[in-house]
Amino acid sequence: MAEHPAPFGPQYGFGLYVHWPYCSKICPYCDFNVYAAKARSAEPLLKAISDDIRIHRPRMPEHGALDTVYFGGGTPSLLKPGEVAGLLATAEEVFGIKPGAEITLEANPNDVLRADLRGLEAAGVTRLSIGVQSLRDNALAFLGRDHDAVSARAAVERALHVFPNVSIDFIYARPSQSIDEWGDELGDALALGAPHLSLYELTIEQRTAFGKAVSRGELVPMDPDAQADLYELTQTITTRAGLPAYEVSNHAAGPEFRSRHNQIYWHGGDWIGVGPGAHGRVSVGGKRYASEAEKRPEAYIANVVALGSGWGQASTLYPLDIARELIAMGLRDIKGIDVQRIEAMSNTPVPRDRIEAFIAEGWVRFDGTTLSLTPAGWLLADAITSQLAP
Repeated sequence: MAEHPAPFGPQYGFGLYVHWPYCSKICPYCDFNVYAAKARSAEPLLKAISDDIRIHRPRMPEHGALDTVYFGGGTPSLLKPGEVAGLLATAEEVFGIKPGAEITLEANPNDVLRADLRGLEAAGVTRLSIGVQSLRDNALAFLGRDHDAVSARAAVERALHVFPNVSIDFIYARPSQSIDEWGDELGDALALGAPHLSLYELTIEQRTAFGKAVSRGELVPMDPDAQADLYELTQTITTRAGLPAYEVSNHAAGPEFRSRHNQIYWHGGDWIGVGPGAHGRVSVGGKRYASEAEKRPEAYIANVVALGSGWGQASTLYPLDIARELIAMGLRDIKGIDVQRIEAMSNTPVPRDRIEAFIAEGWVRFDGTTLSLTPAGWLLADAITSQLAP
């Protein structure tokens, strides 16, 4: 009897995530693994990341070439084109990078205005993801950003002259933001002409500056019902403008502009995580492993040098863990999940009575094989996931 292919692994995409943790300024809402750039030399960390890429090869000898590379952070736009090229050269040497691979670099608007964009393009970057966050100066000041609305517009315009594939990030559902204010701002965002938008509701994380302000009573988050109204307006405006959602928070002008790297996460593919605090998922010999690198840059560098690995911890994911991840991540995507794939992984049926109840509420679609969320269901994605997970 022929073996069924594993319901996870590089056949669903294979990517490399590079975490560059340094920022010129730490934003008050940010809960990522970031550190002030100050006068740090990039060279020790660049070498450690390059070595860490090499270290991964013996762990996964049967993996082919990379489909995607993603430089995230932090602020990877602080890197020079030659430094980006050096890391990509290592990835090409060690794993290979497929022709036409998507190579994304996150960038701050001010860096885009100063950067050698042609140099980044020559280095191999194919896509910029620009952290605009708002086109209103008062909101940018509230969010702790170091650019203004004029700079943001200029950065997007400059990027589009070099990169056809540009994504811009926005944060909405800010305290006291009205539905009309967001509608106007979203219209301005669409007018910039980027083919991809990532639109995130402001999330207050406890350990951030905003989280501490909330605990002191100095900041009041937006009411969940008001957030839902803004989310529904977002879907209406973006769909009308030709950038419908293909994931809970991501919108694209066409399939060719959808984030291929993020789809590896959502569809159960493999990715290597290198750089301080980077997470990864690697499948070898029919098993799936979760990795997390040491968070502090100094500890990460020391681990690579002394232990031959940037990993701070790694664990085996068991079938139920994998199935839960596949549901939680897969339902975010418009394509949904293959229920039979989940059941083969967990050896547990996805409850049909709950699916039927969600269909009756208008929250999901199910054709007997593929289960996907409706736009109304996206508002309840976490709750629906928890009800369906084995």
